Amino acid sequence: METVNLKDKFGRFQDYCNPRVIGEVNDCQVKAVKLKGEFIWHHHDHEDELFLVVKGTLRLKFRDHEALVREGEFVIVPRGVEHCPVADEEVHIVLIEPRTTLNTGNIQNERTVSQLERI
Repeated sequence: METVNLKDKFGRFQDYCNPRVIGEVNDCQVKAVKLKGEFIWHHHDHEDELFLVVKGTLRLKFRDHEALVREGEFVIVPRGVEHCPVADEEVHIVLIEPRTTLNTGNIQNERTVSQLERI
């Protein structure tokens, strides 16, 4: 067992929209990702997603509303719910989701990361 320092983990990479695995819990991965700008509209057919904001503010757009998720807060997006993460300024996020979860959900494009780096 080892303690994970989130500041250290986020300091190991600079790119956006490219999640890194920083731990595993049962059948879920704990991922660190930096976002800036608007991601893509997508949903996950079989997985819920937990977004925990470590630094900055995340706007999660849904078809019928928006949710602001500030530092120290998290939101769980249930499977099947279409969403679009937006970071007006750089935001650091910890994701907790099943290891089968693709970052782009039901959409496969140039932003899809299928092989995650472990840091």
